[in-house]
Amino acid sequence: MKPLRNQVAVVAGATRGAGRGIAAMLGEAGATVYCTGRSARGQLSSMGRSETIEDTAELVTANGGKGIPVRVDHTVEKDVKALFERIKEEQNGQLDILVNDVWGADPLTEWGKGFWEHSLANGLLMQQQAVHSHMMTSYYGAPLMVARRHGLIIEITDGMDYRYRGNVYYSLAKVSAIHLAAAMAEDLRPHGVAAVAVTPGFLRSEAMLDQFGVSEQNWREAGRQDPHFLMSETPTYIGKAIVALAADPERMDKSGKSYSTWGLSDEYGFTDADGSRPHWGKYAAEQGF
Repeated sequence: MKPLRNQVAVVAGATRGAGRGIAAMLGEAGATVYCTGRSARGQLSSMGRSETIEDTAELVTANGGKGIPVRVDHTVEKDVKALFERIKEEQNGQLDILVNDVWGADPLTEWGKGFWEHSLANGLLMQQQAVHSHMMTSYYGAPLMVARRHGLIIEITDGMDYRYRGNVYYSLAKVSAIHLAAAMAEDLRPHGVAAVAVTPGFLRSEAMLDQFGVSEQNWREAGRQDPHFLMSETPTYIGKAIVALAADPERMDKSGKSYSTWGLSDEYGFTDADGSRPHWGKYAAEQGF
């Protein structure tokens, strides 16, 4: 079954983590996926990791879709504008799904510090990378959807509400993504385009596996260091959540709201890569988070 066959998607920030998982599952659902980010073969980003947009695009194609890698710095307007001009030309103006997953701010976050102690430069750069980039990407992507009166914009974030997340600059970036979805939804609603925010739970990304010194094959061993990790989920889970939203003919009813992988799994019935259904919401409630 290819519920997104003949659809065109952009995953901004598709190099690794949630972005890669989303791109891969969109490919499995039959979509053509433009996989964008700063880390390309022979030109890695300042993150210094080995994953590249070409790796992700190849995974999309191997899963049954069509992966197209495009190196884009989503904080640079000319890069973003050129991306959507290319899509307009190559896809005859068609853009069905836009996923804003650009982040790259983990090295900028100084946990345990008051906002006045935190590097101001890093805090402001975090907003540029994780908020301004999303705004700019939607600015140039939305007109393609509005012209066809069809489309879905998804803001990937951390959490479903506006509560404090332990660091002012991190919190501001993640809350901003939720409000961006809600605000954009109001402008887009008359044009038949939806916008939502989606959060994963404890994401078992490549970087997180590296941090715990484990692989996807033995990841449960990290539970000795942090028992919460046993409730983690792979990037496949949020990828399936995005596919379920994109394939839902009633998705306009969801526009403007914030969703979680576990909540969408309850609604649509999809599972993680191993067949499990991690439910960070129930777990967090039980733990008193």
